[in-house]
Amino acid sequence: MSNPEEYMLPCLNKSLFGLDCTGCGAQRAAVLLFQGHFKDAFFMYPAIYSLALLLLFLVFNLFYKFKNDYKLKIVLIIINAVVIAGAYIIKMFFILN
Repeated sequence: MSNPEEYMLPCLNKSLFGLDCTGCGAQRAAVLLFQGHFKDAFFMYPAIYSLALLLLFLVFNLFYKFKNDYKLKIVLIIINAVVIAGAYIIKMFFILN
């Protein structure tokens, strides 16, 4: 089997400006997650688990509707936004210092 990184999309922001974007590392973290390297996936992209939870909920919600599912979606989206922004700020703080 070939290396999965051969098929990954390059980050346009990083190639043009030299800075990571908020999604840099998500593809590699997903590959690590599927390979069973859970700790490495978290350190590569901390939002991988909250994104996986949101994705699982959205797929589940396609087939099963229930009361207050809209509110739960909003909460999960806000949690993802906070985790992504927080991880990006911390990464940029350590990279730029």
